[in-house]
Amino acid sequence: MLGRRLDWALSQVPRALKWLALPISLLLFLQWPLRDYVQAYSREANDLGQWLFALYVAASVLAATRAGTHLATDAVARRYHPRTRRLIAHAGNLLALTPWALCILATATPTILRSLGQLERFPETGNPGYFLVKLALWLLAVGVLASAIVDLIKPPARDQP
Repeated sequence: MLGRRLDWALSQVPRALKWLALPISLLLFLQWPLRDYVQAYSREANDLGQWLFALYVAASVLAATRAGTHLATDAVARRYHPRTRRLIAHAGNLLALTPWALCILATATPTILRSLGQLERFPETGNPGYFLVKLALWLLAVGVLASAIVDLIKPPARDQP
């Protein structure tokens, strides 16, 4: 039951954040006209674009992990039996994704919490929101770790003959 709820929640994050691609593109486009013609707000557009992009990347990596395309090459593996492919996926989760996510959480959490506690600003401009860039790293690691756990506890699909 918990696995299904977590699975559903993890599928909703990329679905909700995929739309960030549009404002990110708009902000990247607007930087130059704002700098050249308006001569204001280009740095704010850049900073806003940076933290939106950080959230977008976190959602994209989570979506790729959940789709089984994160660090996956199946040119040879697609010929393997489904149980063998599942075993390889579990091994990848246990030996690569889980240790990576735990390492990120262990090493980055103090910095992220400090940044969040101070509501850290962008160093170059002093604009608010830099803590969101760091928080996106934490969300990325938590999402990948949760996805690996869901994949490990999810019952296998029936093997096709």
